[in-house]
Amino acid sequence: MKKLLPSNFPIADFQDLWQLANKQKYPRYLFLALCLNLIVAPAVYAANAESFSRYQAYALGLLGIATVIFSIYLFVVMFQPEKF
Repeated sequence: MKKLLPSNFPIADFQDLWQLANKQKYPRYLFLALCLNLIVAPAVYAANAESFSRYQAYALGLLGIATVIFSIYLFVVMFQPEKF
């Protein structure tokens, strides 16, 4: 079998990258939102196949997800303002 990494490859770089990924949550949230859009967009496209293009269905899916997330954020801010 072919080796994926050369023998002198610095493993410490991967460890640093892993620790950085654990500290920063926003890229993970963005990835999860895009994965959720892969589920939502086909449903939007199926509901309005004759009036929307596939691109518009994905854009509307992202807009819907962003609207729900923003609504949840505002709801939390209204009822727990001392955290912010």
